[in-house]
Amino acid sequence: MRITTKGQVTIPQEIREELGLLPNTEVTFDIVDGEARLRKARRGGKLSRGDGVIGHIRSIRPSNKLTTDEIMALMRGKS
Repeated sequence: MRITTKGQVTIPQEIREELGLLPNTEVTFDIVDGEARLRKARRGGKLSRGDGVIGHIRSIRPSNKLTTDEIMALMRGKS
């Protein structure tokens, strides 16, 4: 990877997918032992509603199928 004249770097797709970095995701950079580390930003240490829904959906086993109403309730924060 090379840094552009504007200080930009492309994050490889496999890393974006692994970390759940979608377009417009806020990230933070930390310097640890002389290395820059990128991580998904947290809002006040609390998960966003979207991150909570994704985490919940990922925790459900594939054999458990949700109805459309159940999915909409999760997305609206009514579980």
